[in-house]
Parts: sequence; C-alpha cells; structure tokens
Amino acid sequence: MLEIDVRHRLGAFALDVAFTSSGGVTALFGRSGAGKSTVLNLIAGLARPDSGRIAVGGRTLYDSRSSIALPPHARRVGYVFQEGRLLPHLSVRQNLLYGRFFNKRKSNVVGLDQAVELLGIGHLLERRPGALSGGEKQRVAIGRALLASPEVLLLDEPLASLDVPRKAEILYYVERLRDEVRVPIVYVSHSLDEV
Repeated sequence: MLEIDVRHRLGAFALDVAFTSSGGVTALFGRSGAGKSTVLNLIAGLARPDSGRIAVGGRTLYDSRSSIALPPHARRVGYVFQEGRLLPHLSVRQNLLYGRFFNKRKSNVVGLDQAVELLGIGHLLERRPGALSGGEKQRVAIGRALLASPEVLLLDEPLASLDVPRKAEILYYVERLRDEVRVPIVYVSHSLDEV
C-alpha cells in the first residue's frame, strides 16, 4: 500500500496531492510543469514536502507531524529516470548488479536471473550502455531498480525519448512487472496514450 498526502511549494507553484494505491500501476498524468516528477522526488526523498505524510507498506517515509524524514538511501525506492542513467563504464550485467549493492537487507523482490528473463535482456548482459538502443537502456534501468529490492518503483516518463515501437516494447514489460512482481509502481507521463 502506498499512501501520499503532501503539500509542497516551489516559488509560486503550490502542490497539494493525496492518493493511496494498493498496488499495480498508479499513473500520474498531466501537462509539463504540473508537479508529476516533483511527487516522485518527494516519495524518493530527493525533495522534502512542506507538510504531510508518505508511507509505503505501512512504513512511514515522511511525516511532518512526527518529524520523520527518512533519507533517500533508507526508503527502499527504485527510481527510473527518463534517460535511464546507466553507468557507461560497466556492462549490462554490472549495471544490474550495481542495483543489488543498495539492497542492505539482502532480501530480493526479484533475483538477477528473474529480472533478466522478465525484461528480456539476457542477450545484452556483456554489452556496455553505449551499444544499447533507448528501449534496451530503459529495460536495464528498470532491472537495476528492481534488483535494489524496492518497496515501490517510480518511473518518470521512461518512454519520453523512445519511438513508437520501443514505447510498446517497454509498456509490455511494465505490464509484466505489474502482474508478476507486485511492487507498487508510480508511472509519470504527459501522454494519454501511454496511460
């Protein structure tokens, strides 16, 4: 269960958002500048709300009334950005295993073999990011986030830089994650077709 009830001000922009999700995919849809990515940053701890509460699986990540504000590394959040942000000097396998480095509990949402199969990236394991297509990079970035064993997966416009066939490819894998991994996913997009 994901619970969000926060207020946050950035200059003249005021964000007031509240929602709960029992799992699956929660889509945040709206025009650029509506605060979608800000919501993800608040969940991940990359920005701090002015007030409110954020909880995942009954565990409080932020609560202004109780003075709880877990740092990003303690939140167990998997975050996939628009451009994937893979480490260029590492192979796909090493990028995936880098996600496990952040799994301090050593519990697994998925193991390496399951992530590779789930995302269809077995044939890419020895390549470096520079030799991958945009869709392949995003699948590796999702795998890396999953191997950190997150309690929630944040996808910030992961299809923004992809062509139509690659978008359909990634959406297929997001559906598989929803159905097979059962980690709550917050999916940000400004495209109604994606949502």
